[in-house]
Amino acid sequence: MTHLELQQILVDLKKDIDNLVTTINIEKHINKAKNLEGKTISPDFWSDTSKAQKIIAEMNEEHSIVKEYDELNDIYETLELSVEIAKEDENFDFTEAKTLIKKFHKKVEELTIKILLNKPYDKFNAFIEFHPGAGGTESQDWAQMLYRMYLRFADRRSYKTKIIDYQDGDEAGLKSATILVEGLNAYGYLKAESGVHRLVRISPFDSSSRRHTSFASVKVYPETDDSINIEIEEADLRIDTYRASGKGGQGVNTTDSAVRITHLPTKTVVTCQNERSQIQNKAIAMKVLKGKLYNLELEKQHAEVNAFNDTKLNAFGSQIRSYVFHPYTMVKDHRTLTETGNGDKVLDGDLDRFILTYLVKLNS
Repeated sequence: MTHLELQQILVDLKKDIDNLVTTINIEKHINKAKNLEGKTISPDFWSDTSKAQKIIAEMNEEHSIVKEYDELNDIYETLELSVEIAKEDENFDFTEAKTLIKKFHKKVEELTIKILLNKPYDKFNAFIEFHPGAGGTESQDWAQMLYRMYLRFADRRSYKTKIIDYQDGDEAGLKSATILVEGLNAYGYLKAESGVHRLVRISPFDSSSRRHTSFASVKVYPETDDSINIEIEEADLRIDTYRASGKGGQGVNTTDSAVRITHLPTKTVVTCQNERSQIQNKAIAMKVLKGKLYNLELEKQHAEVNAFNDTKLNAFGSQIRSYVFHPYTMVKDHRTLTETGNGDKVLDGDLDRFILTYLVKLNS
């Protein structure tokens, strides 16, 4: 690298900063952070603990946006200084400059995603359901691979996860599963992952080592809070109990504690078997049901959410993303044409690039 090359890179970095200024309206975030700070010093701020915690989380998020924007400017100024020094020193070491450029690009991506998660429902926790397609063991194994992928994604973002329901596959994998991902903007990050995911690989279950194509669906719903009022009539529910099985911990199979709730008007079905008591499982199943019904309402009201959960996308064969591991390695999102050759990294939870490009497209 030369100082002239670094100077040209700075031109592109400045465009990134200018785009962010246009996108985020930084003054708006500064003022919002100050307004929320003012609420925290109110004498009765902690009278409602749940509300107070949400205000603090929102305030911290606003501070985070401002801080990250300031850090980007600091990196840019450091690189500008590097150019000036390099002009005078022909032996200038560009190692730190290269590291800062990579750091800059990563921060731009992270900040852009934060900015784009500006819908009221983005802040919620997320329920994720996994269902294998036709194909028996192959698809059940693929569903479990996706299950692991999203657990790893949650771990990368320091989100908490909880198994709500898990049904083992016949020989391998899973028949169905539901997990709760807890953390600020969990639903905002994960909402674009709803749809059918396609896998192409040499099957580990085929003695002839033939190539197989498998499908599994991922459905994401928000865990609504008290600010969202979902009316559910008791007469509209059918509640069944049964003996739990699968991943539930010691003693999970000893009683008929698992709960299945069917919302008759919409034919929406939810299950929960992870908790020890029927009462606890019913309470969690009702949360999942509220999330699903809220999502149905969003589909009616907001065209952008409809894009996440389009019924056409949830038909097997109309996949949103393909994961190919034979004869080459590639993961490609069919909605944005974003792709990578590092499939193993994606299956290990590295989904930020796919999420970013989809959110940018959705908001463009």
